Amino acid sequence: MESSTSTPSSPQTTIDNEKLQQFMGKVLTDFGGAASAILVYIGDKLGLYKAMSDFGKPITSEELANRTGTFERYIREWLANQAAGGYLTYDSNSQRYTLPVEHVQALVNENSPAYVAGGFQVMMSLFRDEPKFLEVFKTGKGIAWGEHDKDLYQGTERFFRPAYNANLVSSWIPSLNNGKVEQKLKEGGDVKVADIGCGYGTSTILMTKAYPNSKFYGFDNHPASIEYARSKAKEEGLGEDRIQFEVASSTNYPTPKKDAEGGYELIAFFDCLHDMEDPQGAAAHALQTLKKPDGVVMIVEPFANDNLKDNLNPIGRLFYAASTMVCVPASLSQNGPALGAQAGEPGISKVVKAGGFKHFKRATQTPFNIVYEAKA
Repeated sequence: MESSTSTPSSPQTTIDNEKLQQFMGKVLTDFGGAASAILVYIGDKLGLYKAMSDFGKPITSEELANRTGTFERYIREWLANQAAGGYLTYDSNSQRYTLPVEHVQALVNENSPAYVAGGFQVMMSLFRDEPKFLEVFKTGKGIAWGEHDKDLYQGTERFFRPAYNANLVSSWIPSLNNGKVEQKLKEGGDVKVADIGCGYGTSTILMTKAYPNSKFYGFDNHPASIEYARSKAKEEGLGEDRIQFEVASSTNYPTPKKDAEGGYELIAFFDCLHDMEDPQGAAAHALQTLKKPDGVVMIVEPFANDNLKDNLNPIGRLFYAASTMVCVPASLSQNGPALGAQAGEPGISKVVKAGGFKHFKRATQTPFNIVYEAKA
């Protein structure tokens, strides 16, 4: 016989206790994940994972504390939490902990496509910004990118960088205009590329290093990000003859030349068009500054299916959360349309075509991104 109860406020409504317990299991998992996300951030910040990786064998709490200059009693509790969550393994006989080599790829190896440590840095920034989210939910106002906790900027760069490293040069650019864009970038000459909303400049620098015969420009309206990008380019040994970063919005960045042959061969938007206050205006300005007739706009967006019901999965859950706290507030801060991170192909296509482009298509995709191509 099925067990059921009635709610005090709704005497005629029965509750399936099995379903309730299943849901409480999900809540318990979320509680553990949310609390442990802070501890993963601490493990990254204090170099605990790296120390375990460098140690190269199972480690005790005393050994890890000594190697990292931390207090053993906290390390002991941290290790237990990490083992309970499956981030570490624990041998009860030796009382030692191991960071599996596969987990090293996600938590330590910044060159791995699986590296996710930056995501926890983003989470911490969102926790800190909670009062701002409460306020905008009530008022309908927005939060500009530059108004967020500073961990958001570096965390976003660290989180997106692995995907760009793995896909941008190897598959995304080659997919554009039947390979013709890649060919032009390799040949160079007077080829110029604009990276709009470039942030810390990771994508701009990656393209500059891959295509030394072309010239790259990164534009962003956040001065602190542009300052960081310039510093990073210098670190990489890239001079202003090859790469330049400037503070500019998506609707007022300059055209490289004023003559009829001027314009950018490629204009790129990496995970940012849906955030903008005027995405249609950004598309229109891209069309105006694009080299005719063969210039291409590449728009990289978070992966999304066309219908909401098809996005109700772990990836969709993550993207809707980020959209609620970062993407929608960014657009609403300037009275924008708030497309959101899950706008999908119909939403992006509508905006781009409204900006004047006649040709729009999906060029390629990964489990986390869709790459669109727009041409005049």
